[in-house]
Amino acid sequence: MGFELTKEQGMIQKMAREFARKELVPMAAERDQKHEYPAQSLEKMGELGLLGMLVPESYGGEDMDTVSYALAMSETAYACASTAVIMSVHDSICCGSLLRFGTEEQKQKYLVPMAQGEFIASFALSEPEAGSDPAGMTTTAVKQGDHYILNGTKRWITGGATSKLFVVLARTDPDAGHKGISAFLVTREMEGFATGRLEDKMGQCASDTTDLMFNNCKVPADHLLGKEGEGFKVAMSGLDDGRIGIAALSVGLGQAALDAGVEYAKQREQFGRPIAENQGLRWMIADMATDVEAARLLVLNAAAAKDRGEKCSKEASMAKLYASEMANRVAGQAVQIHGGYGYTKEFPVERYYRDARVLTIYEGTSQIQKIVIANEVLGDKKKKKKK
Repeated sequence: MGFELTKEQGMIQKMAREFARKELVPMAAERDQKHEYPAQSLEKMGELGLLGMLVPESYGGEDMDTVSYALAMSETAYACASTAVIMSVHDSICCGSLLRFGTEEQKQKYLVPMAQGEFIASFALSEPEAGSDPAGMTTTAVKQGDHYILNGTKRWITGGATSKLFVVLARTDPDAGHKGISAFLVTREMEGFATGRLEDKMGQCASDTTDLMFNNCKVPADHLLGKEGEGFKVAMSGLDDGRIGIAALSVGLGQAALDAGVEYAKQREQFGRPIAENQGLRWMIADMATDVEAARLLVLNAAAAKDRGEKCSKEASMAKLYASEMANRVAGQAVQIHGGYGYTKEFPVERYYRDARVLTIYEGTSQIQKIVIANEVLGDKKKKKKK
């Protein structure tokens, strides 16, 4: 790898790798087939500090850099993409939102136990008619005395059936566009809160996905996250971390698919020799390996830019776009190398292929990433012309 890691980053990667290979790999296929939430593994991840990596030590976290987080995410995803996506939402978006916008009281009550893995949090932005366009959301929050009353439905919520805390975006001013959106900390016990049925998904089946339904849900006013009207800002502030996280997840899954393809090609014999000796297949593997490495470097580049305190929206979107598309290409090629066996659940590449498909959709579709990248590039050109 052409990116020099510090000694500490290498140690974190090694720790995450050893844990994931020992704890997650043996259970991944069974959890996928049974749609079984990885509760015990997440508890152990909390004990190792993997669920509060980006949170300062003063709030119970590990105070790690983004590069370390990306490395740990890739190792987790190599073993189980379902567990990795839960980690991504909890670590980067939920912990990050509380860290940036929470009051001291909110941080002590929620962020500290979150960072220590005592419970998992989820992020609720998407709606039945508002996915890539958050400004189109219809969930409302009306203040009544010392509470806000929430009404509406959130869709595609990772951890909807299992998480204990939700960062929920709702419209407090219907006439103010994206400036009329506010963020709330909602717990499962709040009156008027309910979850919908579990989605029967193509992949990442060990992470539950449900609707959240708010029917005159009473949320205490002190559970407003940030100020009224800052919800869109809350949502956007976590995007770079979230996209780097999903990009790193994609790299881990792509590497797992590549390794599985290489191992099978060396063992499988046709016409009296291993299929790895066939030039056509060797070129496939060369392309796959190059694809994975290019994605890895884009991810580390974005993470390093974030750690330097630089604006990295373009780099994060480039990493997310390329890595998520890469994971789909490489997983597809791994299935192809396995031939008919790759189409069965006997080999893990079938799961990798299903798990990869959603990577180009959640945390901003590939098309949304291209809009972000183009806006950044064209904006830079305009600035240069003005000079």
